[in-house]
Amino acid sequence: MTTTSAAPQTQLSKKQLRKVVFGGSAGVFVEFFDYGIYGFLASTLALVFFPPTAPTAGIIMTWGIFALTFLVRPIGGLVIGSIADRIGRRPALVLSLTLMSGATVGIGLLPGYAVIGVAAPILLLLLRLIQGFSAGGEVASAYSFVAENAPNQSRGFLTSLPQVGSYLAMLCGTSLGVALATFLPAGSLEEWAWRVPFLVAAPLGLLGFWIRRSLDDTVAFLETKKNDDVAHNPLAETIRDKSVLRKVFFAVALALLNSSGYYILFNYMPSFLTREFGFTTGNGLAITSLSIVVMLVAMPSLARLSDRIGRKPVMIAAAATSAIAAIPGYALASTGDFGLAVLGAALMALCFAGHSALIAVCLVELFPTRVRGTAYSLGYNIATAIFGGAAPLVMTSLIAATGQTAIPAYYVVLTAVGSGIAALFMKDGARKPIQ
Repeated sequence: MTTTSAAPQTQLSKKQLRKVVFGGSAGVFVEFFDYGIYGFLASTLALVFFPPTAPTAGIIMTWGIFALTFLVRPIGGLVIGSIADRIGRRPALVLSLTLMSGATVGIGLLPGYAVIGVAAPILLLLLRLIQGFSAGGEVASAYSFVAENAPNQSRGFLTSLPQVGSYLAMLCGTSLGVALATFLPAGSLEEWAWRVPFLVAAPLGLLGFWIRRSLDDTVAFLETKKNDDVAHNPLAETIRDKSVLRKVFFAVALALLNSSGYYILFNYMPSFLTREFGFTTGNGLAITSLSIVVMLVAMPSLARLSDRIGRKPVMIAAAATSAIAAIPGYALASTGDFGLAVLGAALMALCFAGHSALIAVCLVELFPTRVRGTAYSLGYNIATAIFGGAAPLVMTSLIAATGQTAIPAYYVVLTAVGSGIAALFMKDGARKPIQ
C-alpha cells in the first residue's frame, strides 16, 4: 500500500470555493430535511401507522423503526464510502441524495394503518431502511467534499457550513410542522397534513441532484487519483492498517456527544415535550426550533474560533459545558412553562454547538484521503447507530418503565464525558494540510 504524505493546499478560486461549499451544504440540507422530519412528526406518525387504541405502544414502535434504520447506516456508509474512495466523492453524493429523496417521497405516499393494516408499518420500515442506508453514506462524503477543497486556514469554518445546513434543514422541518399544527383545523395533521413535509422532498431532491451533478470532484481526491494512489479495496485497507483501525475506534468515542446531542436534544425533543410534559405539538416544535436558531448562530463562530486557537480547546469546552448544562436544561423543560423550556433548550444547544460545529472536520483530519470515505463512515456510523439512533427508543422505554423523565439528561452527560475524554487525546489538525 502506498500513501500520500498530505493533500496539497487548495488552489480553488473564491468563486469555485463558494460553489463547493454551496453544493455540499445544499445537498446536506436536502438529505437532513428528508431524514429528520420523521423524528419531528413521530407522535403523529404513531397515530397514523399503528393502532390508535395503544398510543404508548405506538410511539415505542415508531421510535423502534427509527432505531432499526440506524442498523443499516454502517452498511450504507461502507458501500457509499467505498464508492467515494474508489470512484470519487461526487458520484457518492449523487447516489445518496437520489436514494434519500425517493424513499422520503415514498413515505409521503404510504396509506396508513386504517387503510392497509399491518402492511403500513412494514412498508414504513422498508422505506426508512433505505433512508438509513443513504444517510450512512452522506455524512462522510459531504463533509469530506468540502474539507478536501478548503484552504488549511479556514477548513474548520467552511466544513461547519454543511453542518449548519443540516440544522437549517431541521429548522425548516420543525417550522413546517409548527405551521401545520398551528394553522390547520384540529385533526388535519393526523388525517393528511403529515404527508406534506415528506412530499416536499420531491422538488428539493431534484434541486439537490442538479447541484451535485454540476460539481467537480475534490482537490485531494483528484491528486490521489493523479498519483495512482486510489484504494482498490478501502474497507480491507482500513481493517488491515492497524493505525487507521485504531482511528476508527477513536472516531466512535469522539462522536459520542454528537450522536446523543443531535438525536436527543433536537430530533427526540418535540415528541418528548409533548408526551411527557403536556406541551402542544406546536409548542414542542417551536421550542426545538428556537434552540436550533441558537445552533445556527453559534456554530460558524465557534468553528472559526477553532481555526485560530485549535480544535481541541473548543471540543473539550463543548463536552464539559454540555455535561454541566444537560440536567438543569432538562429540569427547566420539565416545568411545563414555555419560556423556561425555551431557556433550557437554548442553554443545551449553545453548549453543544462547539462539538457539532467541529466533529465533521475533526474526523476528516483524522483519516488519510485514500480511505477517508470508508473509515470516516465506519467510525461515525457505528457511534450514531448505537448511541444516536437507538437513543429515542431507549429513552422512551426507560421513561415508561421508571417514570424518570430526566433520563435523557443523564444520557447526554454520559456521552459528553466520553467525547470529552477522547478530545483530550485528539491530535489537533487546525491549519495543517490534510493527509
